[in-house]
Amino acid sequence: MKTLPSPSRLGLTRSDRKARGSVELTRYDLSGVLLIIVNDGPEIGIDPQAERANTYNRVPGWVMPVARSIIFVTDGVLAAVCFLAAFSLREGQPILSSSAWAWSRQFIPYAGILFLVIPARLGLLVYQRIYRFAGAFTYLQEMIRIFKAVTVSSLLIVAWAFLFRGGFSFRDFSYSRGVFLLDFVLSLALFSMFHLALRCIQVRLRERGINLIPTLIIGTNAEADQTLQALRKRSSLGYRVFGLIEGSDAKGLEPVVEFDNGERAPVLGRLDDLPELISTYHIQEVIITDNYVESERLFEVMMSIDRKRKVEFRFAPSLFDLLPQKTSVEQIGVLPMVGLFREPLTDTQRFVKRLSDLMIAAFAALITLPVWIVISILVRSDSRGPILYKQERVGMDGRRFLCYKFRTMFADADDAAHREMYQKNIDGAPEANAGDERKPVYGKVRNDPRITRIGRWLRRTSLDELPQVLNVFRGDMSMVGPRPPIPYEVEEYDTWHRKRLDMKPGITGLWQVSGRNRLTFEEMVRVDLFYIENWSLLLDLKILMLTLPAIFRGDGAK
Repeated sequence: MKTLPSPSRLGLTRSDRKARGSVELTRYDLSGVLLIIVNDGPEIGIDPQAERANTYNRVPGWVMPVARSIIFVTDGVLAAVCFLAAFSLREGQPILSSSAWAWSRQFIPYAGILFLVIPARLGLLVYQRIYRFAGAFTYLQEMIRIFKAVTVSSLLIVAWAFLFRGGFSFRDFSYSRGVFLLDFVLSLALFSMFHLALRCIQVRLRERGINLIPTLIIGTNAEADQTLQALRKRSSLGYRVFGLIEGSDAKGLEPVVEFDNGERAPVLGRLDDLPELISTYHIQEVIITDNYVESERLFEVMMSIDRKRKVEFRFAPSLFDLLPQKTSVEQIGVLPMVGLFREPLTDTQRFVKRLSDLMIAAFAALITLPVWIVISILVRSDSRGPILYKQERVGMDGRRFLCYKFRTMFADADDAAHREMYQKNIDGAPEANAGDERKPVYGKVRNDPRITRIGRWLRRTSLDELPQVLNVFRGDMSMVGPRPPIPYEVEEYDTWHRKRLDMKPGITGLWQVSGRNRLTFEEMVRVDLFYIENWSLLLDLKILMLTLPAIFRGDGAK
């Protein structure tokens, strides 16, 4: 018998258990999870066989990636087959040459289009999240996504056909519109049938308890009962609820809750037990139905969970007043659910941001190369020491890295004064202002004697940060992002401050163009969190365009 939270940890006193002394080996089954209460015994546990059958009653970890790869390749084949069939039906001409292993003379103008058809179809299917097989879905939603993917990719194919004809050797050739129209119809039909068939297979597997999402519900109220019943009765939604979490601070904790309709469910622990339960049962989703759960306490628990687990939290609609800006609303069965975005960027957005970082960093390094040479000479001639200064900073998810800058201080300068000043800045002390009331400068040492003559000019113009493009190439930083904090600064963070570590730090950022060191620490954190919750490529471009004017004005630089 594997022990869950003991009776004492659950808040059960000896008198509590005696009061239920008539219960002998009471068994409660919830989606196959067997909770056994032993009369006045020392354990409240889950049957080991039931635990293995349900915590691990999923396909092995390698199966889904392989299945997605096979489906992806099959979609590529379908895209090619549809285009070739459309040509054959419309033109009535052979695709391959009868005299050699090559395209036929009639199909050669279309061969160049075929090389775009496949990536265009696949790219739009990925964009529409067709290959996401976790969680709830409806056949109508699946059809709409496929329709969008096929329609947009067909428009791209037609546009490419005209560009291809204009830029290559088929300028006098006129493509048949009927081929593209037939390709659209065939693609829509075949992709729809194929993916709807896959969804039917998925429903059958879910009805057999395979590959369901391990889920916990926070709350023991009527909303929890409603959510529980909806997910239990419709296994095709893809959820397996292991139990409930008590969201209140009541002294006693009942191991089993009985609802008004007679349904029973095990209570596995309190809110503070959530990280341990997520680890034990490999929970992937947590649904919050308790209206009285404290938002700050909930946030602390969420932040204590390893982000690599990618646990998704959902709020019941009654908690809309606690929601951050970046949320999604979807329907699971008849239940509206609000998904909280623990991941600031999707994998596609991360790829786009990384690609833009590399392109912009390469361009910036190229055009500023003469400036690097001049600054290197000035730094070397101004004082002894290395040209570049390497300082340990904290990046995304708390990973430490060496941040490169042009040296602006004397060699072997002591950082004790800066530590003290930044502690005051975090605490919000008035002494943290190194400027005046009209032009405040927070987190900096007033008349810092460690800074060299050239260093003051470099800091005022922010040119000391040019070498950080090396960190962008290394993947430690982004061109735009939150300010990279120093380790001893992070040690003083409150829990909600650490949310700014959810994204790579940037050379510039919203904080820099919004006032930089004129902002208090609390204001800076809120600006960074706003950027994280509202990221877009357009926002990055706006910040980059505003950075140069901010540098010329010397906003908050010191």
